[in-house]
Formats: sequence, structure tokens, C-alpha cells
Amino acid sequence: MDVEAPEDTSEHIHDTELARIVRVNEEIKGIVATAFKINLMALNAIFLAKRAGHAARGFGVLSNELRRFAQDLTREMTQLREMTANTVSTVTGVVQQKRLNGILDEAVKRCPEPVSGEARVQQRGHEQLADKQGCLSALDKRLRRSLDDTAQLVELGGVLARSAKIEAAYGGNFSASLMQVSSDFGDVICLIQESLERLRHLRLT
Repeated sequence: MDVEAPEDTSEHIHDTELARIVRVNEEIKGIVATAFKINLMALNAIFLAKRAGHAARGFGVLSNELRRFAQDLTREMTQLREMTANTVSTVTGVVQQKRLNGILDEAVKRCPEPVSGEARVQQRGHEQLADKQGCLSALDKRLRRSLDDTAQLVELGGVLARSAKIEAAYGGNFSASLMQVSSDFGDVICLIQESLERLRHLRLT
């Protein structure tokens, strides 16, 4: 007796889950690239503050803090990327187990007489599926918590950028240049916040 599983449904689920994970990883990669950009911007701001001298001392301090922020953000996003690196195999395992369970359930349904041990095999298959789904759900929860921590860090970056803009007004002849740099900081941090918001809507489960 040949029993075929509804492959179309399973493949669709698989493709949807994988597409979601790809989008998660792409957003994370984008934030890592932006954090690197902030690091370069902070180095430029530190250089400008030194050229401006004593008048831009406060701006220089804030620029150093923004550089640390960029480094902390890069570490956070690296952890997020590592967290999602193995999700492809986890999702594949869930889909394959669903498919196997479907084949077994259909075979049992079509079999005219009970087969010894079939209930035990079915139970084991459903338990294995529950375990795999549990792993994926736990990973999603870890991702949510990590995103919350990262969002708080980015809020701090926004405060630093706004403070740098205030300090830029005291930069003397370099005030306009410092103001532009601090505005650029704010714009880039807004982009990061938008990426984080998109990540919040991309669940792994």
C-alpha cells in the first residue's frame, strides 16, 4: 500500500518558514553594517572635536560614547545572528517530522486491521514533533528577549545623538560641522530602530 503525504502543504510551510528566517538574518546583517557606519562616524566626530578644541570638549566625550554604543550594538547583533544561524535545520526538522507523521497517520487510517506497535510509533512521532517545535519556540522567545535588550541599547544611542546635537551648538567655528555629524547620528539610529521594529514582527514560529 503506497501512502503519499500532502507534499504541497508541507513544502509551502517549509518555504514560508525559511523565507522568514532569511528576512530575519538580512535585517540583522543590515543593522551590523549600520553599526559599523556609526563607528566610523564617531571616529570622524572625535577628530572634528579635537580640531575644534576646548569648545567641543563635551561633543568629543559624547562621540566617544557613541563609538562604544556602536561596538556594543555590533556585539548584540552578532549574538542575534548566531542565535538564528541554526534555525534552518530546526525548521526543516519540524517540517520533515510533520510530513512523516502525516504519512504514518494516513497509513494507519487506511490499514484494514490494526498493526502491532503502530500506536507506539505514532506516539513517538508526535512526541518528536513536539520536541522540535518546542526548540523552535524557545529560540523565538530568546530572540524576542534579545531584541528587547537591543532596543533599549538603541534608545540610549538616540539619547547620545540628541545630546551631541546640543553640544554641537557650543563648537565655535566648527559648530555647523558638528551639528551635521550629530544629525547624521540621529538619522542612522532612526534607521536601526525601524529595522528592529521589522524584526519584532518576524516571528520564527
